[in-house]
Amino acid sequence: MKSVIIIRHAKSSWDLHTLSDFDRSLTEKGNKDALTMAKKLTDKNIVIDAFISSPAKRAITTATYFAKAYKVDEEKIIQVKELYNASVEIFYNVIADVSNEFNNIALFSHNPGITYFVNELTETQIDEMPACGMFAVKAACESWKDFSSAKKIFSFFDYPKNY
Repeated sequence: MKSVIIIRHAKSSWDLHTLSDFDRSLTEKGNKDALTMAKKLTDKNIVIDAFISSPAKRAITTATYFAKAYKVDEEKIIQVKELYNASVEIFYNVIADVSNEFNNIALFSHNPGITYFVNELTETQIDEMPACGMFAVKAACESWKDFSSAKKIFSFFDYPKNY
């Protein structure tokens, strides 16, 4: 059994119009929400073997909050450039490439692709993945290469406005 928690980056800033989309940082609320949601995830006693993130500033910053909550050095976060503006197919490809030594992973990425992806996984559907939202599934497979075709079971959906 493999499990994946798909996490959208926390709220980001549009204040500096001179910055590229890739370089946008988190807002004060985004920083607080990332800290809160990371704590909520650790409170669930869920093991995370690998943190995999888009290298965009807002995604990697969000991933860093989660890694620190798990006492994992931020240098251990695996950055995958394809997770920036990823399509559903890219999400599946990235997951298929994950080492089988990891059973539980957290993926950090962006809308709209992240919403399309989570809605592909199970019968549980959401309108839009909220900033710093977490959507978790378990897959009946032993290899990440089999994730796309494996039966998936919805585990939970959580986001900052729940608190």
